[in-house]
Amino acid sequence: MNRLTPLLAAFLLATATISAAEWPRFRGPKGLGIGTSAVPLEWGDDKNLRWKTPLPGPGSSSPVVHGDDVFVTCYSGYGIAGDGATEAKLVRHLVCVDRTTGVEKWRRDVPADLPEDAYEGFLTEHGYASSTPVVDADAVYAFFGKSGVIAFDRQGKELWRVAVGKESSNRHWGSASSLIRHGDLVIVNAAEESQSIRGLDRRTGREVWKAEAAALELAYGTPAIATLPDGREELVLAVPEELWGLDPATGKIRWHATHPLTGNVSPSVVVDGDVVYVFGGFRSAGSLAVRAGGQGDVTKSHVLWISKVSSYVATPLLHDEHLYWIDDRGQAFCAKAATGEQVYRSRVAEIAAGGRPVYSSPVLSNGRLIVATRWSGTLILPAAPAFEVLACNRFAGDDSDFSGTPAITDGCLFLRSGRFLYCVAEGPEPRP
Repeated sequence: MNRLTPLLAAFLLATATISAAEWPRFRGPKGLGIGTSAVPLEWGDDKNLRWKTPLPGPGSSSPVVHGDDVFVTCYSGYGIAGDGATEAKLVRHLVCVDRTTGVEKWRRDVPADLPEDAYEGFLTEHGYASSTPVVDADAVYAFFGKSGVIAFDRQGKELWRVAVGKESSNRHWGSASSLIRHGDLVIVNAAEESQSIRGLDRRTGREVWKAEAAALELAYGTPAIATLPDGREELVLAVPEELWGLDPATGKIRWHATHPLTGNVSPSVVVDGDVVYVFGGFRSAGSLAVRAGGQGDVTKSHVLWISKVSSYVATPLLHDEHLYWIDDRGQAFCAKAATGEQVYRSRVAEIAAGGRPVYSSPVLSNGRLIVATRWSGTLILPAAPAFEVLACNRFAGDDSDFSGTPAITDGCLFLRSGRFLYCVAEGPEPRP
């Protein structure tokens, strides 16, 4: 029987500890939404609240975590109901907070590079800070739409800034997709800004490749990496009526599959090895599963199933061969990953009616799903094919919008609202 040497065991333990402290991008490591530690079932202002930190403005982006730092983006100066401000005063903020204490370490303010989309219509639902940053040991990268992609070192010094377009879709809904890092590239879906996807050198911001296509209009999801059985990797992204597989090193398209999801495609693709799950669409909403790989049009050979079950905004979570989400109407869903067959669909009584009550994507902790609703608290459900609400947790006095997807590291749950960044964890509350 093979045994680990003490040195190797220590190395693996250290590596696991470092990894557990990282939630570096939208939906965490590899974009799967899976936490590796347990967080409390219940919390509130006087229970399991480690700290809360005021934010300079609202946002729909999610917190990210690396080492001792938590990062989140916000906006101010325009687009906040009742503030009477003008577009010329719009500022984005990148805030770095100490993970243990909640003390703000630094903040960088980025005035908008005008013109911007007007604060009207559907843009009012999410605002001007909807893209989640990505962070590594060297830098944090923020996507501010028409104001570009900006890299800062871990102490807040700006390293580079790259414009990725100043166009708008026909809906003028603003930016929503988040950055990913793959190897030495930061990859941005700039569909809204220039109908393009771009690979940027993470050290310099130099554009390594750009893929342009009119079909990118209304594609708001974050790209993902699929891994083929032979080890090759592909960049996958869903657009209206198609799923694409690209070479992540060059941006060249390798294959595409057509699908019936028309209108905007907002959820990000969910990847399990070489299987890609796609959700979205408007009038022809639905979902499908596609096996990655191949060349050209792979619709007939690689589409595994198509279903009318769908999510409009939230990215579903895959766990134990089931897909879970709560849609923008407050209905909880579970579907079989193998077939797309609906297991349950249930109205969540705890969610107040009206508007679009859920934008956040579910995350997993200790066999439980965690879903932040916009105004009705954060729900805890079993990650099992039987619907139940285990808890609904609220912070009294914070009636702002909770649209960001939570982050989980080392037994801590990080939640952002339009006013605060919260850390939830078991035990005493050493609040600053």
